[in-house]
This record gives sequence, structure tokens and C-alpha cells, in this order.
Amino acid sequence: MNMKTFTKKFSAAVLTAGLCAGSVFWAPSVSGIDQVRADEQVPSVYTNEPVPAALASQRPIAVMMPTDKAAQPSYGIGNAKVLYEVMEEGDISRQLAVIDDWQGLSRIGNIRSCRDYYISLATEWDPILIHFGGVYYMADRISAPDINNLSGVREYGTGGEMPGSGYFFRTNDRKAPHNAYISGEGITNACNSLGYSLSTRPEHYNTSHFQFANGINTLEQYPAAVPGNVVDLSNIFTYTKSSFTYNPETGLYAKNLHGKAQVDGLTGAQLTFANVIIQNTKWSKRDAKGYLAFQTIDSTGDGYYFTKGRGIHITWTKTSDYSPTRYYDDNGNEIQLNTGKTYIGVAQAERTVLYS
Repeated sequence: MNMKTFTKKFSAAVLTAGLCAGSVFWAPSVSGIDQVRADEQVPSVYTNEPVPAALASQRPIAVMMPTDKAAQPSYGIGNAKVLYEVMEEGDISRQLAVIDDWQGLSRIGNIRSCRDYYISLATEWDPILIHFGGVYYMADRISAPDINNLSGVREYGTGGEMPGSGYFFRTNDRKAPHNAYISGEGITNACNSLGYSLSTRPEHYNTSHFQFANGINTLEQYPAAVPGNVVDLSNIFTYTKSSFTYNPETGLYAKNLHGKAQVDGLTGAQLTFANVIIQNTKWSKRDAKGYLAFQTIDSTGDGYYFTKGRGIHITWTKTSDYSPTRYYDDNGNEIQLNTGKTYIGVAQAERTVLYS
């Protein structure tokens, strides 16, 4: 069975509800009905890397994590297969970590509050959204019946529920608000108590997100490609001055935060990514407190895609909360990402990325 046929079978199979370890996927094929067992390897929807089918059918978590210097390092962030970074009020960014293999993690966080535009980014992955409260602008969306979230305090400002709050914990090694965490076991127990599905929900989950290259995409086919050995986001995220340095030996971009390596507190390893996307996004300031709004559902955005030491100009579109964001080159073709993790910097439209 070739990879193309195998991927089609996996895409159909993963939509089956109620799957767990040891279960069997049933998927139609040209030769009839084939069985794909949950312990067999299938391409990850996040990275294209082979993963057990049981993991592929498990809902990810989407965790709000800070970029504050005093809050570093974050724990479990190295497990994020897709990492978003977006500006907030006060000219400080925040991160949304989409993690599929979370169940064995002993400490995840620290965990910070959410904003409504993160919900739009998160829902295309149909995750369990994990946050420590939020602001009143997200009240209607976070309380909608399709959203499954865990919050250590009231969901939005002084209002809302506190789903799963008893499963969060604080540590003594940092001062609040930088010491709130949850574990994989805590997430499982909280979801079970709230009746949240831990398997992908077929009415919401989309098995087709990124388009991955068949082999390695060097971007050499683009005459207008720009250098991408260093991707500098200091104009976009002025506080953290996030940046990426390409390592030709590994083929990956190493992420820096506040001028030094951004690492995972669980492993001490620097965050690395195969793909770096800058997504220029319309935005506005909502009030005197500086709360922001981002138009993450749009059909006219542009940006850049960097991989293997090069970059190209791109456009992007997203039609609804649960629809995947699609990225296209200037010829109108969907870009082909390289296998591996992806960083997405959602940039205020007029703030430019620097590259060399």
C-alpha cells in the first residue's frame, strides 16, 4: 500500500467516533474494507510524521502559555506540534501551544488567560482549550456548547464557569501569576468529569490541514525566494524579540526568546521548527485598556513562509472557526510544508518581518 492510499484511508478512519487504544479503524479502499489497527503508524495531521493511530484519533490540547521573561521556561511547550504567537494588550505577546501527545506530561504550563482570537485559532484543531480565565470579549464564544475548555478561574473576567478548575495546581518555585499548571492526568480526569470527548469529534474535526511536501521542499523552485537563515520578529513582537536561526545540519529553525534560546522546562531542549509562517492579520484596538481584536477569519491576508533557509511571500485564507487556515504561494498553489513542527506568528498587519 503506497503512502497516498494509506493517507486517504487514515483520513477517513480518523473521523470514526469513540476510538481509543486497541480499537480498530475501518476505512473503505479500492480493494474493499481494510482494517487499520490503533497501534499501527499513520501520518500525523500536525507534522506528517508517523504516529500510532490511537494518538491520531486523540483530541489535542491547546494551552495558553506566556512569553513574559519572568515566566520562562514553559513546561511541555516542546511537545507542541503547532505553536502560535500573537500580540496582546500591553505590547506583550502570548503563545497558544497545540499538543497532541499530552497524556504523559507531568507539568504543563504555566498557564495564562485567553483572548477571543485565540479561540478562533484553536478551534480549527478541535482541541481541549486550557487557560486561566480571560476577558469579557470572549464571553459568548467560550461559553458556546461546542467549546470544551478547562479554566483555573472564571472563564472570562469575573464571569463564566470554572470548568475543571480543581485539577489545576500551583508551584512554589515562582510567584503568581506565573505558577499555575496542569498535568496530563489532570486533563484526563477533568475531561472525564465534564463529559468531554477525548477522541476527535467527527462533526468538528478536519483531518486535512497543512499540505505536506512529498520529500523535501527547499523552495528552490521559487525564483523570488528570499534568504531565510535568520527570521527576526523584533518588529512584530517588540517585547520578546522572537527570532529563529536556521541550522543546516538539522534542517530546523531554533527559536529564541528575549535574546536567548527558548527551552522546554521539562527537557531543557531548545524549541525547533521545520516550518515558520508569518501571518499578517488585520487588527484593531478595542478600548482604552488596550485590548486587541484580530481578524483571523479572512480571505485577503498575506505573509511569509520560511523553511530550509529560504522564504517566500504567501497569502492565507480561513472561512470559519473550524475550517483550517490555508496558505498559498503567489502562483495560487497551496504551499507544501516540510515534515515537522510549525510555528505561526500572527502579526499585526503593518509590522514587518526581517530576514537575512
